Amino acid sequence: MKRGRLAFLTGTHVVNDLYQGAVPALLPFLMSERHYSYTAVSGIALAASGLSSVVQPLFGLLVDRSPRDWLVPAGFLTAAAGITGASLAGSYPLTWLFAALAGIGIAAYHPPATKQARAAGGQSQRAMSLFSVGGTLGASLAPALVTLVVGTYGLTGGWLLAVPALVTAVLWLARGRTARTSEAAEAPVASAHRDDWRAFGRLVAATICWSVPYVTVTSMLALHLQRDLHASAGLGAAALTVLTLAGAAGTLLGGWLADRRGRLSPIRLGYVLAVPALAATAFAPSAPAALAGAAAFGLTMFLPFAPQVTLAQDYLPNRPGTASGLTLGLAMSAGGLAAPLLGRTADAHGLRTALGVALCVLVAALLGALRLRDRVLPDRAPEPEREQAAVLGAGS
Repeated sequence: MKRGRLAFLTGTHVVNDLYQGAVPALLPFLMSERHYSYTAVSGIALAASGLSSVVQPLFGLLVDRSPRDWLVPAGFLTAAAGITGASLAGSYPLTWLFAALAGIGIAAYHPPATKQARAAGGQSQRAMSLFSVGGTLGASLAPALVTLVVGTYGLTGGWLLAVPALVTAVLWLARGRTARTSEAAEAPVASAHRDDWRAFGRLVAATICWSVPYVTVTSMLALHLQRDLHASAGLGAAALTVLTLAGAAGTLLGGWLADRRGRLSPIRLGYVLAVPALAATAFAPSAPAALAGAAAFGLTMFLPFAPQVTLAQDYLPNRPGTASGLTLGLAMSAGGLAAPLLGRTADAHGLRTALGVALCVLVAALLGALRLRDRVLPDRAPEPEREQAAVLGAGS
């Protein structure tokens, strides 16, 4: 494992997904200062998350054709430009376009960065979990940063939100072209193994069904506590923090379990335990019970997160960029496509009903996850296993 490279990539993931989390964090300020309606801000959120999920596989195809390391800084810089532009734009169409630009930047980052993280971490699932948790931490920092900047200076001070991306871009350049070229040369560019599209399709379906309940809970949890369980706004915000921190812990724990018990253990365990955790959150009789359910939901939902990424790359060993784009990216954005439908369900039948629908989708994800099979490629096996295979081959 190349720890220095992995640590740096994890830092860039923090910055990139900071701008993914900045989109929903900006919406209340857009409503208060520009008097946008709920429908209008829902359109802005959909522009960022929906477009990101659509174009991310295209960036994966580009990365698979040739190394495009420049997409890493270009991605988070474009995301920063989109968020800054949305803050400063004077009209709704411009705001919508800048939000879409942010989504494109976020999408451009993930395939090349995830491919490099796998090259740096090798077969270690903990390495991928460390890289993945960087994105979770970035998204969790976004509300505090946006509130600090925009709450202090207003939307006209939104240009300050670009500072993390600019600093990270300078650090990226400071690492030097020679180091980046040698890193790219070390990464495998082709594999003798065929791509298993059928298994990959099952994994993508499970990932999409994972994303819907995750996005639904993150968008409705605070409202659920306040409106259904009569909790304070502060407790609602605290619940979101607990959910995020539990997700980070689950990501790390999932990588640790995968290294010791195999990738399918945290994947299946996570989905099995997430179902009752979401049920406990949706139908809790009190705010403390819902808070405990949210913590369990965040922990269990993220157990499969990192192992699913490396499993996808092993299903498509000749297209690791495509695999990364359709798993890591879709997991965090595809659920946004279902948000308007679930929002209408909540308006018509209540938040508990919308969360119940999300629970049904999670059950579908569980059924899909139980059908997954592991695939460990010989050229990606841990070093002792490769040496043993070589000895057995020589003996035969």
